Amino acid sequence: MEAPCKKTYSLFPEIKEPNRSGMLQVDDLHSLYWEECGNPDGIPVVYLHGGPGEGAGPRKRQFWDPEAYRIILFDQRGSMRSTPLAELKDNTTSHLIRDIEALRRHLDVDRWLIAGGSWGTTLALAYGESHPERCLGFLLRGVFLGTSDEIEWFVYGMRRFFPKAFEDFSTWIPKEERDDLLTAYAKRATAEEHDLRLEACRRWVTYSGSCSSLEYDREAVEKMAANETVVLAMGRIDTCYFKNGMFLEDNQILQNIDRISHLPCAIIQGGHDMIATPNSAYRLHKAWPNSVIHMVPDAGHSPMESGTLSRLIEATEHFKQHGRFDQLSESAS
Repeated sequence: MEAPCKKTYSLFPEIKEPNRSGMLQVDDLHSLYWEECGNPDGIPVVYLHGGPGEGAGPRKRQFWDPEAYRIILFDQRGSMRSTPLAELKDNTTSHLIRDIEALRRHLDVDRWLIAGGSWGTTLALAYGESHPERCLGFLLRGVFLGTSDEIEWFVYGMRRFFPKAFEDFSTWIPKEERDDLLTAYAKRATAEEHDLRLEACRRWVTYSGSCSSLEYDREAVEKMAANETVVLAMGRIDTCYFKNGMFLEDNQILQNIDRISHLPCAIIQGGHDMIATPNSAYRLHKAWPNSVIHMVPDAGHSPMESGTLSRLIEATEHFKQHGRFDQLSESAS
């Protein structure tokens, strides 16, 4: 007998304008853009974007049923609509954790579901381990644990699968500096000369974008690389965080996982994710008894690849009905 086809989920309809939005001053220098969509009395969920520096664009509103969820998005320090753009001063993981708490208090949220992708998973876990009492659970896509091994892979290891992208990325740097590409890019991303700074950031973003999807989308990468705001925010903040080990102790996340392991967690992972490799997601799953994991066999790092997107929204639908993920079927390989 033929097995029934699994239901496919897609984005909820576009939300053109948030219910409310604003700028939250978190210190003398930084202000954060935030917005709320959906049901003001619904399940609170905060989405933590990747990068760092990527920003939480409007399409992220569409992961959640607006009738069931109170959808909270914000741009992290220096990112996109937050000010000052691409600012590195007082911009560390500890600062971002404090910002999330400041936003929670500002919006009068008691506990919320923590969702994130890529770097957003790192921040979600670090925040949760600092404030477990404020978390309903976690929905994580493309797990990145912020370890030195993962950073080394991003800078050098991906050349095994993307040799042309790596060649373009590495040969722009003078030969004598190629043994430490991260330092070379971080130095140029903070150069006084605007054109040099912009070009370094553009090449960093292009390298990352070229390795993100199982099927290369040249138009999407070129569009991103042509946006100066995106390029500067991602290039400068990414290189700063990577250079500083994401401002975490190596393996800090897994060492402290017992602080949140009693909470529900769904992990959605592209089986061919070359930026945040499946090994990290699987390590997290094995350390977290209350987690379920979905390895999407035909997906890379992007949340918009069809299999990943469907699994993400399936998880949001499951949580709205049950308040947990333990009955959500899982797959791992």
